[in-house]
Amino acid sequence: MSQKNWQKIKLVKLLDLLRQESDEQHPFTTNQICDYMLSIDIPCDRRVVSHDVALLNEMDIEVLETWVGKSKAYYIEDRSFSVPELKILIDAVQAASFITEKKTGELIDKLAHLGGTHRAEILKSNLVCFNTRKHSNEHIYYNVDALEDAIQRQKKAIFRYFDIDIDRAKVYRRDGHHYAVEPVALVYNEDNYYLIAYSDKHDGTANYRVDRMDSVEALDEDISKKAVELRSQVAEYTGQAVKMYGGELKTVMLEFDRNLNGAVYDRFGENVNMMTSGKERNIATVKVQISPTFWGWLFQFGKQMRVISPDEVVKEYTARLEEVLE
Repeated sequence: MSQKNWQKIKLVKLLDLLRQESDEQHPFTTNQICDYMLSIDIPCDRRVVSHDVALLNEMDIEVLETWVGKSKAYYIEDRSFSVPELKILIDAVQAASFITEKKTGELIDKLAHLGGTHRAEILKSNLVCFNTRKHSNEHIYYNVDALEDAIQRQKKAIFRYFDIDIDRAKVYRRDGHHYAVEPVALVYNEDNYYLIAYSDKHDGTANYRVDRMDSVEALDEDISKKAVELRSQVAEYTGQAVKMYGGELKTVMLEFDRNLNGAVYDRFGENVNMMTSGKERNIATVKVQISPTFWGWLFQFGKQMRVISPDEVVKEYTARLEEVLE
């Protein structure tokens, strides 16, 4: 191999070494860099290491200098992600139920090493396994890849959909026949990943958990115009559906104790219209899809919260309370 090619390879290996292994507490001296290059059979003269570092800096890759004893040393401090940013991403992966134990470990390892080897050791040594409800579908990455491909190309998709029985075995819906849907968006909600699809039958949305799918394929068939238009409404829709459970959209007035302001803001967003009703109570007007999960969210607050409008929702609220009492 020519000397010119050796020089190119050496620059790449030097950059990889400094990015992955160095930081302010772990700089590499000129001799250490030469020893590393020789260990991977790349010729290296300690007299030209500073020249190689200068070339990297000319390419806007900031390599910093320091001294280790009487020897000049080099390191890269700047990373694409800081330790706090990587910690947040790693905790998000840990919290996501739809990512299996195996995939969680693989993804955490990749994220940790974005900060370099030494930071990776710190991040991984401080891991706390706080989610023991991980799902078991190892095809989750394939499912996401196939569905995202269909969404980007505005194509229909098919898949089989299943539940889990008491023996943790798959029980396929529709006797194992495929679902054919018009994908709109992939949404992360309440620790799970969902596909929002357009339903021509209901002229609205249908939601499917991605970890409950298998045999996912993108079809060479275009989605409808309504499905394309629905994409711009995804953010609004996810704010109205409780736990991604669809229902009839209503404008509802809730009355509640003031100490539940935070719970209302968390559920419906901080732009919700709220006013005082006196006696340490507030009223909020929200748009919500009336569903079993909405009632479950409401009932958890007991007498601290109630529906006061519209009449048809108040009647359903009363009927559900009476049904529970029975």
